[in-house]
Amino acid sequence: MRVIIDCDPGNGVAGANVDDGLALALAIAAPEIQLEMITTVSGNTPSEVGFNVASHLVNSLNEDIPVYRGASSALIEASGPWRELLDNGAQRAQLNYLWDNLPPVPALPKSAPEAAWRIGERVCQNPHQVTIIAIGPLTNIAMAMQLFPEMAEKVAEIVIMGAVFNVPGYIKDTNFGLDPEAAHAVLNSGANITLVPMDVTVQTQMVQSDLDKFSVLQSTLSQFLVNTMRPWIDYSRATRQLAGCWVHDVLTVAWLLDKSLVTYEKKQVGIELQGALRGKSYYYDALRLRVGIPEPMAKPITVLQTVDNQGLLGLIFASVSRYTAKPAWS
Repeated sequence: MRVIIDCDPGNGVAGANVDDGLALALAIAAPEIQLEMITTVSGNTPSEVGFNVASHLVNSLNEDIPVYRGASSALIEASGPWRELLDNGAQRAQLNYLWDNLPPVPALPKSAPEAAWRIGERVCQNPHQVTIIAIGPLTNIAMAMQLFPEMAEKVAEIVIMGAVFNVPGYIKDTNFGLDPEAAHAVLNSGANITLVPMDVTVQTQMVQSDLDKFSVLQSTLSQFLVNTMRPWIDYSRATRQLAGCWVHDVLTVAWLLDKSLVTYEKKQVGIELQGALRGKSYYYDALRLRVGIPEPMAKPITVLQTVDNQGLLGLIFASVSRYTAKPAWS
């Protein structure tokens, strides 16, 4: 299965979520997936930081996977408030020390933001063969569709981690909230879409004892996960009162590998673009009163509903345990 992952990884960055790195690890380790390209977008981390994180992972494994930097800001939404919220959480919580034992992610020279072009080009040159996993804001994907109008028809599938419908404490999620216009454009593009909303990803959880199992493997990939996820789990426990951490993004990869882990339904999904609820997603077909609410332009999409968390963790562990990093000379 040919796959592009568009992401905003923060593994090793104080206060940044690590679920993108877990998704990348599973995609790299799973023999069923041919990961052809990684692109980064501004979301959980700035696109430059995500580029450094993804490049560092690929280089440490001696994988020949190109990494391209993408958009540094949303199509319209102001970046400042989001960056203050997302980049300074550990400092506000006085928990930066959790990352003290991790070396800084190597900083690479700033590259041109070519992700959108690279995504559209690869998809359109290989019609119905390439699946996109989008686990950050959808800015790069929306821009690729602007550059390549035929992309929506030619992509095999777009698996999106985004949206929230009924999770206490969340009116909107980061991925759709940070760039509502991009989410609206992609959802209404007519592409074959599978949506993995927070409603299902908050049913996932990884705890420190799960990482203990990975630490026994003593591979480059398992150590990457253990070293970068331990501080995040402690941070999540302190700030979110969870026993561990949610692993939102990895479920997009698992969907492609084993659909028996989840349940799903076809839904018409809309997103609000105005006012205080800007960025909020909703099920159009569940609304009892629709006056003034535009009907989604596209067909219903697949939306994941439930997940077997132990089965998910087992799939991740089995894939990572079989993976061997390539020698440096290969």
